[in-house]
Amino acid sequence: MLAGMSRRPLTTPRKHASQERSRATVDALVEATARLLVREGFDKASTNRIAQEAGVSVGSLYQYYPSKEALVAAVIDRHNGELMQVVRAALVEVASLPIEKALRRLVATAIDAHRVDPKLHRVLAEQIPRTGRLEKIATFNREYFVLFRDFLESHRGELRAVDLELATFVCVTSIEALTHTAVLHRSEMLSDERAATLVDEATRLMVRYLR
Repeated sequence: MLAGMSRRPLTTPRKHASQERSRATVDALVEATARLLVREGFDKASTNRIAQEAGVSVGSLYQYYPSKEALVAAVIDRHNGELMQVVRAALVEVASLPIEKALRRLVATAIDAHRVDPKLHRVLAEQIPRTGRLEKIATFNREYFVLFRDFLESHRGELRAVDLELATFVCVTSIEALTHTAVLHRSEMLSDERAATLVDEATRLMVRYLR
């Protein structure tokens, strides 16, 4: 290693919790990390502070996670897993609805999911490159694309003649860009007063594009 080069922090858990007590410890550590990231930011969320917040010893923390970055990566993985569950459930729920009602529900679901804890979402978005989670985000996006394309395929009779791969890219990217930009830079768009209007406008955008 060249002098002066910093080592890349380890972000893979040391071991996976199998017993109920171990899972409870891991859950407590991940939840404590999320709380501290929101309250104090990445730089102040040391492993000592995380262990203290979780009510476990630092030794116990290091049994499962080799670094603070590994804990942040675990928070990112959990957050993305929860978002993917929401996406899957929403697509199943709207499968039989007319395209306009279905898209409105999907957009509303995406916006509502990002309204739950926008500050955590902002912090995690900043930390994704540091924790090497870009590959997992790409996997998440691929599944989202496949599910959305299947949704469009099932509604093809309501659409104009359009390349479904391209239409999927346009729609999914539009939803993601709107929700992420609102969370990261325009939080007022997620207020109770503005969120409903944002859903209306995003739905109109996609319905007119697809028809």
